[in-house]
Amino acid sequence: MDDLTTLVASARREFDACADPAALENAKARYLGKSGALTELLKGLGKLPAAERPAAGAAINVAKQELEDALTARRSAIADAKLARKLAADALDVSLPGRTRGIGALHPLTRVQERVETLFRSMGFTVADGPEIEDDFHNFTALNTPENHPARSMQDTFYVEGGMVLRTHTSPIQVRYMETHAPPIKIIAPGRVYRVDSDATHSPMFHQVEGLWIDRDVTFADLKATIVQFLRRFFERDDLEVRFRPSFFPFTEPSAEIDMAFGDGGWLEIAGSGQVHPNVLRAVNIDPEEFQGFAFGMGPDRLAMLRYGINDLRLFYENDLGFLRQFA
Repeated sequence: MDDLTTLVASARREFDACADPAALENAKARYLGKSGALTELLKGLGKLPAAERPAAGAAINVAKQELEDALTARRSAIADAKLARKLAADALDVSLPGRTRGIGALHPLTRVQERVETLFRSMGFTVADGPEIEDDFHNFTALNTPENHPARSMQDTFYVEGGMVLRTHTSPIQVRYMETHAPPIKIIAPGRVYRVDSDATHSPMFHQVEGLWIDRDVTFADLKATIVQFLRRFFERDDLEVRFRPSFFPFTEPSAEIDMAFGDGGWLEIAGSGQVHPNVLRAVNIDPEEFQGFAFGMGPDRLAMLRYGINDLRLFYENDLGFLRQFA
């Protein structure tokens, strides 16, 4: 035990004499390393009589803990001394502001989608979601667009393995929702969609928000009131005018394109809409003789362009922080 006391005292003196981390680590190795003095004592426990081993082992463990505590204290003292030297030499100006982490912000398209969801929720709509990779039935057939239907040529898209397709609209969300929920149904379906199209106002990947309201007495008048209220609240313009132009969509009948205009400005197409086609209701086992309703679809990307005065959709996807920070 006297040898152990002498070893601990010697180690403490060496630790205290170390002026830098490298010297301290070398001193540590001489006592606590694989071939260190204390380690050798531990290895020699097996040579002691069985009755002496427990007490000797306990004493060595206590000494080891003392050395580790002394080592930690000396490391801290060396670091504090180094900082003090820097401060004394004015190497560190403590009056300078600290380095802060950059604060992120929502992408403008995310901000617009959240605004759209908030406004429709205030009108009683639920936000629904679904997969981005769809089968033919949910993306086309259930929407009254069977194989070889000419309307499919308007949505040439990206096919993946097994006949699955990157959805061309968020209508499959509506189909899946109607398969699992009985009327009344009142939802919007936002999300990413994919088509082979790219220019200043189109992108191969873009966003859609589609709406669906199915009940016994939902009419085209309800569609008009919903869209007008939404657009006027979204753009915060009471002078916003809305018109419905007859059109064709295979999944609605009658169908209409929705245009809007600010004051004396020209008309701008903003969405498609119509009464849900009876064949779509039959495809999800809803009786069209008992229930009816409307659907609409609009692009939040285009809403963002109009709201922020952007004339090229591609700017939203170029990840130019100088551009994106304008909307933070």
